[in-house]
Amino acid sequence: MSRRPAARHRLPLRARLTLVTTAVFAVLGTALLLLNWLSSRQLIERNRHLVLDASVLEPAVTGPLSTPEPLPPGASMPAMATTPAAEAFADFQDRVLSELLLRSSLLLAALTALAALLAWWAARRSLHRLSQVTAAARRIGAGSTLEERLALAGPHDEVRELGDTFDAMLDRLDRSFTAQRHFTAHASHELRTPLTVQRTALEIPLARGRVPEELKPALHRALEANARTEQLIGALLTLARAEGEELVAQPFDLADAAVGAGDDLAEEARTAGVRITVRAGSAPVAGDPALLRQTALNLLANAVRHNHAGGTAVITTGTITTGTARATAFVEVVNSGPVVEPAEVPALFEPFRRGARRRGKGSGLGLAVVRAITAQHHGEVTATPRTGGGLTVRVELPAVG
Repeated sequence: MSRRPAARHRLPLRARLTLVTTAVFAVLGTALLLLNWLSSRQLIERNRHLVLDASVLEPAVTGPLSTPEPLPPGASMPAMATTPAAEAFADFQDRVLSELLLRSSLLLAALTALAALLAWWAARRSLHRLSQVTAAARRIGAGSTLEERLALAGPHDEVRELGDTFDAMLDRLDRSFTAQRHFTAHASHELRTPLTVQRTALEIPLARGRVPEELKPALHRALEANARTEQLIGALLTLARAEGEELVAQPFDLADAAVGAGDDLAEEARTAGVRITVRAGSAPVAGDPALLRQTALNLLANAVRHNHAGGTAVITTGTITTGTARATAFVEVVNSGPVVEPAEVPALFEPFRRGARRRGKGSGLGLAVVRAITAQHHGEVTATPRTGGGLTVRVELPAVG
C-alpha cells in the first residue's frame, strides 16, 4: 500500500500559487506568440504578389515620363524577371519571421520572469493574514488556556471569515471546558464534607472500642474506601485547578519537590517493599510551588503503587542544556514493576486509566494531573516502558537562571 508523501516534502502554498500563475502566463504567452507569428506569416504571404509586382515593374521605369509597354493579350511575365525577386522575397520573409520569433521569445521569457516575481509578491501579500491565523492557532494550541483570540482586522474576505469562525469555535470550547472544570471543582468540594462526616462516624466507635470484633473488619474496609474516595476527590480538585486557574509563577527548585515526595511516601514504600532513591540535583524553575510539588509526588506515588515487592523507584532532578544553549529542568522517575506495552503508554495519561496490567491503590488520575500541570507550565512529559518491566517518566520544564 502506497503512503501519502510527508507534508514536509510538499511545496508551500505560496510557491504552488506562484508556479500555477507563472505556468498559466507562460502557456498563454506562448500561444499568443505562435498566433502572432502565424498571423504575420499569413499577412506577408497574402501581400506577396504586391511586393513581387513592384519589384518587376521597377526596372522598366527609365525616367519620369516613360511608361511601360503593355504586354500582349495572353502573355505572361517572363520567368527570368520573377525568379530573382521571388528568391529575394523568400529570404526576406524568412529573416523577418525568424527575427520576430526570436525577439518575441526573449520578450516572453522576460515577461514570464516578471510575472513569477509579481505572482510571488501577490501570493505572499494574500497569504500573510492566513499566516497570522496559523501562527495564532499554533500559539493557542500550545498554551494552557483558550482565552486568546485571533481578532483579525482588515477586509471582510475569506480569511477574515475563517478567523471569525475559529474565534467562535474557541468561544464555545472555552465555555464548555470552563463549565466542566467548575462542575468538577464544585462537586469535589461539596463531597468533602459528607466524606469527613462518614470518616468521623467510623473512627469514633473504633477509637472508643464500642464495635464488636466481628464488625471491625467491615469498618476498616469502609475507612479504606473512604480514604480512597478522599484521595480521588483531592486529585480531581488538583486536576481542575491545573487546567483552569491562571498560573502565578514563583521561583521554585524541583529538588525540594523530589525530597518532599520521598519523605511523604517513605512509609508507604516501606509497607509495599519498594526502595526509594532520591537524587536531587538543582533544577530551578518558575511556576506554582504547590502544583510542582504535586507533580513530583504523583510521579513517585505512581512508581511505588504500580510496583512489586522488592522493587525500586528512583526520582532524579537536574538541568540539561540543549543545542540552542537553553537550559531545561527535569524531574524523572524510574521504577521497576510489571511490563508495560508501548501501545498502553498514551492511555496512562488519561483520567481513570491505569493500563491493562497495572494494579494498585491509585485513583487513575496521577499521570493525568501530571500532564495537566506540565502543560500549564509550558513543559513536556514523556513515558517510556523499561526492558524487563516498569516505566521511565520524565517531566521537562523551562529552567530559570
